[in-house]
Amino acid sequence: VQLQASGGGLVQTGGSLRLSCAASGNIFISMGWYRQAPGKQRELVALITSGGSTNYADSVKGRFTISRDDAKKAVYLQMNSLKPEDTAVYYCMANSGFNVYWGQGTLVTVSS
Repeated sequence: VQLQASGGGLVQTGGSLRLSCAASGNIFISMGWYRQAPGKQRELVALITSGGSTNYADSVKGRFTISRDDAKKAVYLQMNSLKPEDTAVYYCMANSGFNVYWGQGTLVTVSS
């Protein structure tokens, strides 16, 4: 299984970015996005199950939206109203129920 993330970049405070992650392999029971800022632990940003249930970190609720396209085996993260504290490497994750897979990470930098 391989996960290919894209869509990171540099954006000003208040701007938007859309992250995409395409997966090979099986259908996953859950897919999501995590992030890791310099000097900090990796944290959950958003998660979506195969049934469409979502879960968000409190810090991104109302600003970020996660979605998935099972036909494309893809997961997306629409990020609006970005803040400097959103700066991090974002990793996509896919859980097959037996294993957890990670993408290579994509850097999001929000300038103040």
